[in-house]
Amino acid sequence: MSTQNFPTLKNDRLLRALRFEPVDTTPVWMMRQAGRYLPEYKATRSQAGDFLSLCKNTELATEVTLQPLRRFELDAAILFSDILTIPDALGLGLYFETGEGPRFQKTIRTEADIASLPKLNMADLSYVTDAVTSIRHALGGQVPLFGFSGSPWTLATYMIEGGGSREYRHAKQMMYACPELLHALLAKITDAVTEYLDAQIVAGADLVQIFDSWGGALGHRQFADFSHAYNRQIIANLKAKHPTVPVVMFTKGGGLWLDVQADSAADALGLDWTMPLDKARAILGTSKAIQGNLDPATLYGSPESIKKAVHAMLNDVYASGIHTGYVANFGHGITQWANPDRAKAFVDAVHEYQI
Repeated sequence: MSTQNFPTLKNDRLLRALRFEPVDTTPVWMMRQAGRYLPEYKATRSQAGDFLSLCKNTELATEVTLQPLRRFELDAAILFSDILTIPDALGLGLYFETGEGPRFQKTIRTEADIASLPKLNMADLSYVTDAVTSIRHALGGQVPLFGFSGSPWTLATYMIEGGGSREYRHAKQMMYACPELLHALLAKITDAVTEYLDAQIVAGADLVQIFDSWGGALGHRQFADFSHAYNRQIIANLKAKHPTVPVVMFTKGGGLWLDVQADSAADALGLDWTMPLDKARAILGTSKAIQGNLDPATLYGSPESIKKAVHAMLNDVYASGIHTGYVANFGHGITQWANPDRAKAFVDAVHEYQI
C-alpha cells in the first residue's frame, strides 16, 4: 500500500458494505459518474482540448473526478481515466474519432504482432498514478477512491478489432481458429493489468474495479476459458500483495455466470440490469457482495418513476434478510443524455430507502 500520508477516510460506508458489515444506508456511486452528462465536465474537457489530454492532465483529471461529488451525495469517487490506457501504452496509438469512439492506429492479429508487444512500462502511465495520488489528497478523506482497468478479454477485443465492435469478428476468429494466439495475447495483457492495478493501489486507490465490458459477448465455455480464468489470475495476484484492498469484478452480460465468477477472490460482483438481484443473492449468499444493477435509461423517467425503480431494486436485494453486502449502481455507465437532476433523484432515492 501507499506510504503517503493521505487524509483519514470519513465515509467508509461502501467499504463496510463490501465486508458485509452493518451500514446505516445503502452506499451508492455511478459508473461514468464524471462525464458528458455534466455541463461542468464539458467545460473542463473543452479547456483540456480533447479527451486524452484531459486524462493526461493531473490537475484537470482531479477536477473532473471531484465534480460529481459536489452535486451528489455519492459514497465513492472513481479515477477519471479510460480502460484503453494500457493498449495505448503498449504502442497501439489510441485516438478518438468524433461520433465513433476510440480507435487504434495499429491492430494485433498475428503471432508476430503479439510477439512485438513490449512489456508494459509504468512510466508511460505515470499520468494515471499521478492522478490517483492527486485525487486521494484532493478528496480529503470524503469518500474512498476506485482505481480501475479493463479486463484482458475486453482489452484484447479492442486491440484485435482496432476499436469498438458489435460482432467481434476478428477477436472471435482468433479465438476459434487460433486459440493459442489469443491465450498468448491474454497472458501478456493479464501481466500488464496486474501491474497497472497494483500501481494504482500503491498510488492511493482504496479499491479497484475490473471492467469486463465485453465478457457477455462470449459463449459460456469461452467465458470461463478466455475471460474468467485471466480475471481470476489478476485478482489472486492483487490479493497476494494487497489482501485488504477490495476488488470489484464487473462483467456486463455476465449474470448467468455468477457461479463461475464466484470462483475468484473478488470481494464483489457487479451486475447489469438483466439479472434480478434477489436471484443473484440466492446464488451468491454471503460469499460475494453485489453491485448494480439499475438500467441507466431509468434516468429518462420522472423523479417519481426513478424512486419507484430504485426501491424495487433495493427490495429485491434485501429480500433475503441480508441488509448489507450491496452497493447501488447502474448496470453500466450513466449516459451522456442523462439529466443531472435525475441522477440526483437516483442517489437520493437510494439513501432515503430504509434498510
